[in-house]
Amino acid sequence: MGKQEYCVTGGTGFIAAYLIKSLLQHGHTVRATVRDPGDEDKVGFLWELEGAKERLKLVKADLLVPESFDDAVRGVDGVFHTASPVLVPYDDNIQESLIDPCIKGTLNVLRSCSKSQTVKRVVLTSSCSSIRYRFDAQAASPLDESNWTDLDYCKRGLRGELPNTALGFVHIDDVVAAHVLAMEDTRASGRLVVSGSVAHWSEVIDMLRPKYPDYPYESKLSAQKGDSNPHSMDTSKIAQLGFPPFKTLEQMFDDCIISFQQKGLL
Repeated sequence: MGKQEYCVTGGTGFIAAYLIKSLLQHGHTVRATVRDPGDEDKVGFLWELEGAKERLKLVKADLLVPESFDDAVRGVDGVFHTASPVLVPYDDNIQESLIDPCIKGTLNVLRSCSKSQTVKRVVLTSSCSSIRYRFDAQAASPLDESNWTDLDYCKRGLRGELPNTALGFVHIDDVVAAHVLAMEDTRASGRLVVSGSVAHWSEVIDMLRPKYPDYPYESKLSAQKGDSNPHSMDTSKIAQLGFPPFKTLEQMFDDCIISFQQKGLL
């Protein structure tokens, strides 16, 4: 595929930033949407990416403002919708602060895309949380693109404890590669499960503690039941598109910790 121009929403987000970095490295032009293109404290790091000065454009847009994405998507070949409201810890009004903006924001982006004469494909970033959180996760495993989370299950919360949760982990490099594949491979359609190893948080701590003994670890395990159900994720659909094996859990956390150390966060 030749050089394209793509829009990436939520440009300062974790996944978006790595995606922008990869697209620029491959010679594409990127329009990244942000709330305030002039806020150097928040967007400055994007201008430091290789190729940014030549092929990166920052466009003002807000998920909750209808038509604010019209200019961002007009003329681009494809749109990566990664933008999402940020969940504030212990927010008791999840419906208003997270769910409604996610839905309305996505609809605003899609409406802008539908008006564009050039957009050929939209890749929407979701979470395997939309699949795995269900009371019958173990019985229903391996979970695939046809499965959906139980909404009642999601209305419970945890505070101040090690989550009694088994979930899938995935390396950011695999996430970015999957986004690019979903955009560029014409065979890709519908949902694609992008999930590496499934592990309980206690397993992660048991893996990290002997390797990084100088860091503090949470030891109190939540008594909440259900989230700890063993399960697996079926990634055969994306594998059939030629996607390579996912990086291991150890690789993910080693790279994460090394990155935190290099940035002085650990």
